[in-house]
Amino acid sequence: MRILVTGKNGQLGRSINKMVNNNTEIDNNQSSNDFIFIGREELDLSSENSISHYFRNNKFDIIINCAAYTAVDKAEEEQELANQINHLAVKQLAQISNEQQAKLIHISTDYVFDGESDKPYTEADETNPINVYGKTKLAGEKALQKIMPTDAIIIRTSWVYSEYGNNFVKTMLRLGKEKDEISVVSDQIGLPTYATDLAGAILEIIKNKGFREEDQTTQIYHYSNEGEISWYEFAKEIFNLKKIECSVSPITADQYQTLARRPKYSLLDNKKIEKKFSIKSKYWMDSLSTCLNYI
Repeated sequence: MRILVTGKNGQLGRSINKMVNNNTEIDNNQSSNDFIFIGREELDLSSENSISHYFRNNKFDIIINCAAYTAVDKAEEEQELANQINHLAVKQLAQISNEQQAKLIHISTDYVFDGESDKPYTEADETNPINVYGKTKLAGEKALQKIMPTDAIIIRTSWVYSEYGNNFVKTMLRLGKEKDEISVVSDQIGLPTYATDLAGAILEIIKNKGFREEDQTTQIYHYSNEGEISWYEFAKEIFNLKKIECSVSPITADQYQTLARRPKYSLLDNKKIEKKFSIKSKYWMDSLSTCLNYI
């Protein structure tokens, strides 16, 4: 099967690439697949023409859309660009998937929720994004569902980090070496997701017989690591595992002003994906420890 992975230079795209090319991580079902990884140079999701041109000459059985506009604060100022990449491009990819009779796996976010819950969000819970990033991602979800009532999967994830690119873990490691003390928000609760774990979940879905059957109703699934922490607790554990001598002080979100509001609570309930695909999430501290071995 020909499988396209967009966003090859992003955290998830690179993590899928790493697993696909590491034969110890995958089984023989994956080795028969032909994975094509592309980035903005080949497929620019900010350009409708670029998308049309690329797929005019390339056909796939499965499209995994890992590309997104993820600069949460910048999205408040670049609303049109964020909407094009997170919404309109997803709509176009859904239309193309229908035309090519391809399966589509699209990655979304916990930021489609407002954070006012006091229990983990399920896929059936009401969405109500409170920033432009979340609104554009939700618009992409809805467009995909409308165009592809079958043969697509949306995976919402949260707080993605990895050994690649820019993310919270790497920022903390840099600040921990530069400063003796930092302040980190303690009243936003959620869960980090190690991109390699998410990549593994996607590969498990692809090899699942149920996923490969035609005319399966399009579904939303939640996937993150297990546990429940704040950004403050996350930062403390990063320094603890790397033995970095930097004091971390808790502050409120109100004390750390950003352009975009963040949900206060965005824990995701992973039971649905576990039940359907037998995918068990790893504990966040274990995954963090694994990631730090590569940095």
